[in-house]
Amino acid sequence: MTTTPETTEKSEDLPPGTTPYYARMHKWIKRAVLVCLVALVIEGAFTLPFMAVYYGYPTLSLTEICSELLKVRYSDDKLECKVPYPAFGPPEGAEGKDTAQDEWGIQPVPKYNRIGFRELVRIHDEREARQATEHQGTP
Repeated sequence: MTTTPETTEKSEDLPPGTTPYYARMHKWIKRAVLVCLVALVIEGAFTLPFMAVYYGYPTLSLTEICSELLKVRYSDDKLECKVPYPAFGPPEGAEGKDTAQDEWGIQPVPKYNRIGFRELVRIHDEREARQATEHQGTP
């Protein structure tokens, strides 16, 4: 009677398409991808609150921030954000706005100044003061 020696090979359950030679590398790639995805989720969760505070959130509402950004971007004091925006409406930048002073081309160059920390609050207050003096000047 012949007995075959028992093999004590460690048979790991590998995912389909992974050979034992590359198993350790795939494990580290999975870990790295998971860390990157978690970092992206955390970054995305904090982007809107930090940007809102940067643009002046406690003083201006989110709708006012949106409207001020449109006014600065398109150099048009009459633009306002639509809240709530129509579900199947056109993209906000494609509504026939031709007042932007940008240089259009393959790489567009914006002609508006960069907006600094809480500068939208100052711009908003100046615009309201200017409109109030214009409104008081006309009987």
